[in-house]
Amino acid sequence: MKKPTRQTDRHIESVLAALDVLESFLAKSGQTTMEIMQATRFTRNRVMRLTGTLVHKGYMMVDARTGVFSIGPKLFALGKVFERNRGILLMVRPVLRQISLKTGESASFYVRDGVERVVLAREEGTHAIRHTIAEGQRMDLHAGAAGKVILAYSSKDVFEAVLTRTGLPKHTPQTITDKDRLTAELEKARKQGYAVSVGERAADACAIAAPVFDQGRDLVGALTIAGPISRFTTGVRRTYADLLMAAAESLSRQLAWKGLEGEL
Repeated sequence: MKKPTRQTDRHIESVLAALDVLESFLAKSGQTTMEIMQATRFTRNRVMRLTGTLVHKGYMMVDARTGVFSIGPKLFALGKVFERNRGILLMVRPVLRQISLKTGESASFYVRDGVERVVLAREEGTHAIRHTIAEGQRMDLHAGAAGKVILAYSSKDVFEAVLTRTGLPKHTPQTITDKDRLTAELEKARKQGYAVSVGERAADACAIAAPVFDQGRDLVGALTIAGPISRFTTGVRRTYADLLMAAAESLSRQLAWKGLEGEL
């Protein structure tokens, strides 16, 4: 007796079918419904459903006059993100390695994805006890030094989206959950050029973060160093902040940003 297809398998099959449609454009950049049918061996109804969905989401475009489909702007945007992140990684990893070797602490580079931050690159510290997270890990923007730096240099729309979609959930007793207090922290980060977090996301961890900009002075991400609170005394924090800001400025200049002296 044939087992019924699980709902999860149906979802996977639909995604694979949509990818097959998109990949058919590797052979020909503009295609009609019939040509997509021939390339994918899908029925007309299936091709129409898939192309309709892909056009709606911006992954494909269709010429209303000729009925010819082509790749949409969303794929171009995703390609630019991949190209940008790959280039950034080549520059970021050596910087993280140097920071970790100089301090013994773990160093990371975060980028914003919607209303969250993501660990794009990571270098583990050399201490036996160290702050540990994984590349690809996602975190809130309101809790932690990197999140505050990203929010500080993002648009007001991003800040409002964080408040609306995720709120300000409490992770530890030190997490900032008040809008006015968070606003003041973001202003402080902009004024001094870096942010500090003491037990805001993880109760026993301290982190310092500095912004990295591109050639248009748009925020690219946050360079961060983190470790146990016990090792991050007031003097150490100041030293690490100076180290991070210098590294962030160097990274920004590698990204072809020509800033004014003392702006970063």
